[in-house]
Amino acid sequence: QVQIVESGGGLVQPGGYLRLSCEASGRYFSSYTLSWFRQSQGKEREVVATIVGQRTNYTDTVKGRFSIARDNDQNTVYLHMNKLTPEDTAVYYCHAHMPSWIDNGMDYWGKGIPVTVSS
Repeated sequence: QVQIVESGGGLVQPGGYLRLSCEASGRYFSSYTLSWFRQSQGKEREVVATIVGQRTNYTDTVKGRFSIARDNDQNTVYLHMNKLTPEDTAVYYCHAHMPSWIDNGMDYWGKGIPVTVSS
């Protein structure tokens, strides 16, 4: 069982910066595929960014503004969010996908952390 804890959300002005952190338990953290998802009110949950090893992928709406990074020594993945707009307002979720040899490839989710972009 992997425990996931997110932190760092809150209120920020348009154009501002915020960093989300997600700590995931387990001794094989470096093998996890880690993603940040978000869900705005009335919308489906969408993937924002993913990191596999050190390879990253972003949804088009955040490319050039958001950056995902991992610190395997600290079992932590970060989401750096720059040039925030009100459209980035959402609950952000950390997601960890296990390789097949850990927990049969299970998925684990954090509880979510709200981010509000408003003046």
